[in-house]
Parts: sequence; structure tokens; C-alpha cells
Amino acid sequence: MTAAAVRRWVAPVLLGVVALLLWQAFVVGAGIKPYLLPSPTAIVEQLVLVLPLVWSAALATGMNVLVGLVVGSVVAVGAAIVAARSRMADTLLSPTAAALSVMPIVALAPALNTMFGTTSTTPRRLVVSVVVFAPVFVNMLRGLRQVQPVHRDLLKAYAATPRQITRTVTIPGALPYLFTGLRIASSTAVIAAIVAEYFGGLQNGLGSRITSAASNSAYARAWAFVLGAILLGLVFYLATLALENAVARRQGG
Repeated sequence: MTAAAVRRWVAPVLLGVVALLLWQAFVVGAGIKPYLLPSPTAIVEQLVLVLPLVWSAALATGMNVLVGLVVGSVVAVGAAIVAARSRMADTLLSPTAAALSVMPIVALAPALNTMFGTTSTTPRRLVVSVVVFAPVFVNMLRGLRQVQPVHRDLLKAYAATPRQITRTVTIPGALPYLFTGLRIASSTAVIAAIVAEYFGGLQNGLGSRITSAASNSAYARAWAFVLGAILLGLVFYLATLALENAVARRQGG
């Protein structure tokens, strides 16, 4: 790891440590009740005690996030390619993406649970796919439109087909925009999956565990599952970032 990379990580880590120390001092010094705000030490103690449960819940939620993220992203990329090539398709798809971006999860999740049943993971994965679609579609479409016309004209002069132009110029040029959308989507996908778990269905995810612990007044335990959710979100964000860097290195090479 380079010195610059170390410096980039040191500041956030130090800020986090200071925030935790202040949190601990505030809770202890002010005598805050655990049901209002547990101390970091109490949360860590509970995390150690229920670590297997946190791990299994994170795996269940993570699988829903992964499936929903992949499906939503693939559909969004395909729709963006179609919209970039057809004005009529753009007229239909752009308002659809805007509508999906403001669709309330709290209304969608219960409706899908009713449609597919409370023992199915499909509703949660569909919720994630819906949430993922808009940021990926919008950013991919923007990227597809940023390609310089001179590049397309050059390939047309060499008798390249529209498919070849899309594969060799348009999509590679749009990749930075695509990964911007994926970074946004990877974080919101975790939030969507957890919120969807609040509204019934299988009781095996982080959202279900959080509500169960809170309803039993085990607030430190609920925060332990919240910590697991935060770490899961970081995993997906960093995985997306690593994929972006790998693709950038390959293109550069």
C-alpha cells in the first residue's frame, strides 16, 4: 500500500475512533438509558455474543442484495442502451426510471409479500432491483451520450456495424458513468433489502433481526445487527470500487 493510500485511510479511521470515544463518554457521563442510546462497548459485547446470528443474517440479506443488484443493473444497462439508440424508447423509459426512483419501499414490500408469499425471497430481491434500476439507468444513459460523434464516424468509415460500434466505443466510454451508478446503487441496495425485511416475510435477514431485538427491548443487540448492516453496506461498496479499479486497469493495459 502506498503512502498516499495510507493517508486516505488514516483520516477516516481516526475520525471514527474519536467519534466512538465521544459517544462512549457522552452515554456514560450523561447517564443515557440503554433504550435511548446504548454505549459502543455494550454494542460490541452484544456483537460478540450474537456474532453467528449476525453472520447468518448478513449472508441472507447479502444474497438478496447481490441478486437484486445484478438483476436490476443488467436490466438498467440494457434499457439505457435501447434508450440511447431510440428517441421513442427514451421517451418511455426515462419517465419510468423517474417513477421507480420515487416509489416508496414501505408500500412496495408489503404488496410484493402478498403477491409472492411470506416464505419467498423474491419480494425482497424485486425491491432491491427496483431501487437499483434508476441510478444505474440514469448514469449509464448519460455515459452513452457522452461518446464523441467523431469516434462513431471513424468506425462507420471503416464499415463497422452498429453492434460493433456499441461494443468497441460506446460501452467502454460509458463505463465510468456506469460505475458511478453502481456505487450509488450498491449502497442503496443494502438499505432497500433491510427495509424490505421490516415488513414481514422470512425472519432470517438483518432487518428482521433488528426489529425482533428492538421489540424485545434488547436495544444493544439491535444495534449490533445495525453494525452488521453497516459492514455489509461497506462490503458491497468496496467490492464495486474494486471491480471499477480492475476494469480501469484492464482498459489502461
